[in-house]
Amino acid sequence: MCLMCQLHLVVLPSLVCLVAAPFQCQFVFVLLPLPQYPPIYSMYEQNNQPSHKEVPISSFLFKVVGFFTGDMHLCGKWVKRQPLVVQLLDWIFRGVAQVMFVNNPLSGLLITTGLFLQNPWWALNGLLGTIVSTVSAILLGQNREAISAGLYGYNGTLVGILMAVFSAKGSWYWWLLLPNGFMSMMCPVVSSALSSVASKWDLPIFTLPFNILVCLHIAATGPNHPYFPQVNIQPNDHLHPPNDSIQSLNITQLFLSVPVGVGQVYGCDSPWTGGLILLALLLSSPTIGFHAILGSAAGMLSGLALAAPHKDIYSGLWGYNCALSCIAIGGVFYVITWQTHLLALICAFFCAYMTAAISKLMSVLAIPACTWPFCLSAFIFLLISSEIPAICRLPLYVVSCPEENRRYQKQLKAAEKAQHSQQSSSQDKAQLTEDGGPDVGCSDYD
Repeated sequence: MCLMCQLHLVVLPSLVCLVAAPFQCQFVFVLLPLPQYPPIYSMYEQNNQPSHKEVPISSFLFKVVGFFTGDMHLCGKWVKRQPLVVQLLDWIFRGVAQVMFVNNPLSGLLITTGLFLQNPWWALNGLLGTIVSTVSAILLGQNREAISAGLYGYNGTLVGILMAVFSAKGSWYWWLLLPNGFMSMMCPVVSSALSSVASKWDLPIFTLPFNILVCLHIAATGPNHPYFPQVNIQPNDHLHPPNDSIQSLNITQLFLSVPVGVGQVYGCDSPWTGGLILLALLLSSPTIGFHAILGSAAGMLSGLALAAPHKDIYSGLWGYNCALSCIAIGGVFYVITWQTHLLALICAFFCAYMTAAISKLMSVLAIPACTWPFCLSAFIFLLISSEIPAICRLPLYVVSCPEENRRYQKQLKAAEKAQHSQQSSSQDKAQLTEDGGPDVGCSDYD
């Protein structure tokens, strides 16, 4: 059986488990390796380590598939022993995928393939932005673990692609590489500065550096610049054109707007590119892939409810911010439960309203909305406080893919339960000693 068939047999049952998981409050995901959290995982592993006789033959298949899924932890260990050029290649593809909260170089390679399928010039600018941003972070002495996870590359990816998308000179205007390289070089500077502030609330910076730098470039140049003109962004004074009605809806394009909305995270409007991006997300984490589809669909429905132009809905402009918001709340920064699953859906609809408002406000200044709606919506939902134990926001230093976050919480609860049981047993023994009960430290002949 070929590898793609094996992936098909393993990933599809995982998707079935995923859809049912929010209503059963349980996730069973066996493809990914456990994260290394020494105080908790070591205790759990020592007490639950299966013998070799109990391991079924099919576990070998799961190990092989698990090497390519999740964050490819084993691949990361192997890369650390390789030359710097190989390490840099791994960091670049991880950075491309981190736009969608995925730390997987194979997913990044699939996404890059989709970008070249959409527009080779955009993909080239995106790769240049990722490389320059990552190398600049190394030269600035940023955290090496964060660099190797692609956290200093994804903003450069978006800066490079969107500067090419909004350029009025079209494709293969080579002078654009100059401002592209400079803005990408500024990404780790802005990221480090924002992280110093956001860390006080234990919040991620998301795509704020990308939003700041791209809006800065567009506002500084404008549509009449002699060397780097931008597309003319007209004020969005009205939402519903006269010729748009429910009867004029194209159902096929409406359904295609869901993968297109996922692709618009990278500025792409091709359903094939969106499909490859979804495949990359499902390869790494079915939970992220499912919430990307859910969020994009929520944005599409919100666009219809808010009487947005049909062409904007078909092109996915209402889906990409909602998809990012749904992913962030639905398992990445919150442990996935049915409560946080609903919270992610609510955040996606709220982000759609935010998209409508911010798009109209920023179009007056001839500036695109970029991912400002996603950042503001996600920040609001990450700052909420709740006494419900199921709504549990994870500290940033343990955030991983949703399946690993779920496992981490289970291991934490098991360790706390074992510690509580041990403390209760010690207290009971101490109480017996105080009450004149048998003292094991004394003999009957004393």
